[in-house]
Amino acid sequence: MRTILHSDLNNFYASVACLQNPSLREVPMAVCGDPRERHGIVLSKNEKAKAAGVKTAEAIWQAKEKCPDLITVGVDFSACLRLAARAREIYREYSDRVEPFGLDEAWLDISDLGVDGRAAADELRARIRRELGLTVSVGVSFNKVFAKLASDLKKPDATTCVTPENFRDVVWPLPADALLYVGPATRRKLLSRNIRTIGDIAARQPQTLRAMLGKHGETLWRYANGLESAPVAPWGAVTEIKSIGNSITPARDLVSDADARELLAVLCPCVAERLLRHGLEGRVVTVSIRDDALKTISVQQTLPAPTALSGEIEGAARRLFFQHWNWTRRVRSLGVCVSGLSMQGASGQLSMWEDARDRALALDRTLLALRRRYGRECVRRALLLNSDFGRLRPHEDLPAFVRSHSPQGA
Repeated sequence: MRTILHSDLNNFYASVACLQNPSLREVPMAVCGDPRERHGIVLSKNEKAKAAGVKTAEAIWQAKEKCPDLITVGVDFSACLRLAARAREIYREYSDRVEPFGLDEAWLDISDLGVDGRAAADELRARIRRELGLTVSVGVSFNKVFAKLASDLKKPDATTCVTPENFRDVVWPLPADALLYVGPATRRKLLSRNIRTIGDIAARQPQTLRAMLGKHGETLWRYANGLESAPVAPWGAVTEIKSIGNSITPARDLVSDADARELLAVLCPCVAERLLRHGLEGRVVTVSIRDDALKTISVQQTLPAPTALSGEIEGAARRLFFQHWNWTRRVRSLGVCVSGLSMQGASGQLSMWEDARDRALALDRTLLALRRRYGRECVRRALLLNSDFGRLRPHEDLPAFVRSHSPQGA
């Protein structure tokens, strides 16, 4: 039987801030995005702020309503990257199978060590505390999904074991959204069928869940029943890129069709450029719209053929936006993503418009080369000349080393 650890650095951004300024440990504190940039949400908080009810991902003003004395600081990404790298160096002393899951989490497969999982986890926690000044919660289990779930059950600085003998008692009573990849939308669909716990998921027929949620439903049934068996990837394994996307939270809300057209004109060429840099093209365009109440909807369209053309991506994104948004609320942020990826030219499909597409692709590549050499402002769209969005830089997807890995079978 395998022994998988999932290590989660507790309150990571906040812990790093407290390490740099120990006085922050004595007050309720949260690491937040910059409110001037409209990223005013809580990224991480210390235990005193948590005790006051402050939650990750809520707006700063909401956090301060609960905790008026809350101290907010910015994130020091360089320090966080450095400490995350040092933690992984420690993990690699235990196994050559270390798979990051975000910046502050990782799975370790220690099956070949022939040691007790709890003892190894306790030793790992002690080393991280002693050598880095940080704490971790470690889950120990026989698969990746339950190891991650176990690390969430007791924090901070704790070891929790989920075994083949106890998982029904430990895991099944938990709410459904404690299971990996059960997000808000999936949780709502499950609740509509009175599926409230992980045990409820496990008890349903897999075909019933598949009818509700597609292939994802059957995957969740396997997770709930302890049947997930994905290997922990070897350290340094190249993650397959599943999608390429960019998003923007501008300094003001979008309030009109013109605003949306301008912001999409910023986003879509950036997505196309990244596809070109990776030698990829994609068939599925997704637009994510977040309103001023922080509710997000995502809509997508499958194109007739894969593309890396900025014009085709932008055309699909515009159609999706204007078909699905009616301006009953302002738009806080906007994202465009291309998935269903393949290597450029791999589809082998030709069309009567191939010459025109070749010319458009050559133009996109020329613009990419110019911007690389002379900067992004060397060529600007006429649409954006007088736009207050024209000089915005979209946020890219996370780089490969912090991109989440999906367990096999998803």
